[in-house]
Amino acid sequence: MKPNACTFLLAMFAALVTGGHALAHHAFSAEFDFELPVTLQGTVAKWEMINPHGWITIDVTGQDGQTIQWMVETSNPNGLMRLGWTKDTLQAGDEVTIDAYRAKDGSNTANAARVTLADGRQVFSGIAPRQ
Repeated sequence: MKPNACTFLLAMFAALVTGGHALAHHAFSAEFDFELPVTLQGTVAKWEMINPHGWITIDVTGQDGQTIQWMVETSNPNGLMRLGWTKDTLQAGDEVTIDAYRAKDGSNTANAARVTLADGRQVFSGIAPRQ
């Protein structure tokens, strides 16, 4: 195989392998709305510091006393680490308050701007909170 043909085939293979990941990523405004802020107070059920975005699953008690589970997206692990997060920042059972922006589809999904821990410390999650 000629060198140019080999280079072309390698480039095509790389595009096919990585192309799906690039298409899977989304802009904030594709799913979430800055006009729909929400403050969630509840108990962490699960914390996943995974790619491409971290996820906090939080149990929130509604006004009717029923528990509502929310899925809250954070920044990617690398971005979170630069902001001071570790995989141990949150544990199941932790009480937190999350300032976030709701999903456009009305589901119990949001994108976190800031998380206030039980001890009062605030950690940012990658999306700048709007004032």
